[in-house]
Amino acid sequence: MTRATVLAKAVPGHESLLRKAGLVLGGSFLIAIAAQVSVPFFPVPMTLSTLAVLLVGLTLGSRLGAAAVLAYLAQGAMGLPVFAGGMSTVSLVGPTAGFLYGYVGMAWLAGLAVEKGLARGMASTALCGIGVSALLYLPGLAWPAAVMGASATDLWAHWMAPFLLGDAVKAVIAAMVVWGGWKALQSRRG
Repeated sequence: MTRATVLAKAVPGHESLLRKAGLVLGGSFLIAIAAQVSVPFFPVPMTLSTLAVLLVGLTLGSRLGAAAVLAYLAQGAMGLPVFAGGMSTVSLVGPTAGFLYGYVGMAWLAGLAVEKGLARGMASTALCGIGVSALLYLPGLAWPAAVMGASATDLWAHWMAPFLLGDAVKAVIAAMVVWGGWKALQSRRG
């Protein structure tokens, strides 16, 4: 059973190519703005990017959500200062690269969870968000392990442990925002 995303219910005619392009661009800008809100940890800063990626995936769906992240990565590759700390191209090969590339899968999986009906209420959406956020650590940790030779101890201490609680909180916030959007749409139509 598939379920419509918040976008499908909120934006009539969202299927046009021009609207889709606008939504993808808007999603990429949301992620870029969220990346600038950061707490300077080393070697990976704590940002609101994961919150934005979850929101984009949960609201736009799997395909448009992933496309928005790809547009975000393309903007950075072109030299636009969209990554944390106003960084651009160099971030695509730096310590955060695995997380940046993993955002594509994160948005796709979040959108897929909604489309497949796994994220039905606030609690299930939060649990899906936490699960999807946890999966982000696979590419996020694989990159520094493979490219930089980071040890398991370093990966835990610098790339994972400091972010776990924040990622769980961001997943709950994303669920609250999306669930609030659903409720607002229902009350508007009810």
